[in-house]
Amino acid sequence: MKAIQLYYPPEWAHCYGCGYLNAHGLHIQTYWDPEKGESETRFTPRPYHTAIPGFVYGGLLASLVDCHSTATAAAAKAQAEGLSLEATPLRFVTASLKVDFLKPTPLGPDLRLVGRPQEVKGRKVVVETELYAAGTLTVRGEAVLVQIAEGFGGGAG
Repeated sequence: MKAIQLYYPPEWAHCYGCGYLNAHGLHIQTYWDPEKGESETRFTPRPYHTAIPGFVYGGLLASLVDCHSTATAAAAKAQAEGLSLEATPLRFVTASLKVDFLKPTPLGPDLRLVGRPQEVKGRKVVVETELYAAGTLTVRGEAVLVQIAEGFGGGAG
């Protein structure tokens, strides 16, 4: 199974969070489960992602929710329209992002993000993402995502 972000053409692969061409980025990778209609990302925070000793910086958590949600939107839109991401690259940007920090997120365990599309309508997709640390829900986000127009950033789609 190939990560959704790896279907992005090079023109769209520079994002700090998920761009495979960003040498300094996080390189998160999101996987779509068409049977469940949801996505998953796993990420291991590094010691320098610290807010206060022992806990992950909230800005990183918001970035993970953001990038995970944009990839989820691409997969959900492709599934809803019967498209192949390989044949028809789709890329979304965030129009709105709401992040609720439910509990402090400990530094150390791998983080697991699960995204579920709530609405797929035209160029707009709404995704709810949950972030878990060691099985405990610590962050919940909702993103409104918009499919970028053909030619945006020099890419196709």
